[in-house]
Amino acid sequence: MPGGRDIKSVGVVMPAHNEEQHIGKALLALKTAADELERQHRAMEAKIVVVLDNCSDRSAEITAAHVSNDARFRVVNVKLRSTGASRDSGFRTALECLPANGPEGIWLATTDADSTVPQHWLTRQVELANAGADAVLGSVEPDPEDMDPVIHRRWLELHPFREDHQHIYGANLGIRASAYLTAGGFPALRAHEDRVLVERLRRHGFAVTATDTIRVLTSGRTHARAPEGFAAYMRSLAAELPPAELPTAASG
Repeated sequence: MPGGRDIKSVGVVMPAHNEEQHIGKALLALKTAADELERQHRAMEAKIVVVLDNCSDRSAEITAAHVSNDARFRVVNVKLRSTGASRDSGFRTALECLPANGPEGIWLATTDADSTVPQHWLTRQVELANAGADAVLGSVEPDPEDMDPVIHRRWLELHPFREDHQHIYGANLGIRASAYLTAGGFPALRAHEDRVLVERLRRHGFAVTATDTIRVLTSGRTHARAPEGFAAYMRSLAAELPPAELPTAASG
């Protein structure tokens, strides 16, 4: 592919709304992924934007303790009450922080504050982008420690881990900045903002790659923050189970 499309800098965005139980672990994982990116691409600059959206718990305090001495991080406080608007705000903040290399050479990745990315999360996305991808759809697995084994097994039946999968998760998504801007960015929705954006990217003819090689571990909770978000979907799986299989924890 033309060298002008090679990735030269990376921005990462993590929105959070009252995630004091998970955000510390999520931040440590992002640090590790950024460290690995710097190790493999010494000239590549990375910025990580944490968007604290209307937090009333200890999320801000925990974030400050983790990132106060790390120049790669920037913390933004907003009251948008929208995952889509928070992600978009974070992406545009990241673009302001990164060198003006042109949007073709900037990669934007996003995850969630209740999720843990693997060490090679960013390096693999850069590899796929340099091979021609304009967007990368990663896979996720709900943390089995957060959920009843029956629900976890049902989730795995419906979401087999494979390349070229059909799923879209805001907890594991990467996009070339030029494609993101052309598609109009994340819509200001509380849920499904990731799906809407990817549909726009495909309509514009951008190359979208789906992979299981950067699988992210995410919370398996069923208490929904957004009416139609991931936790709400997990709760619906419990509701679909036959009475004989329905776990006690899900019915309480």
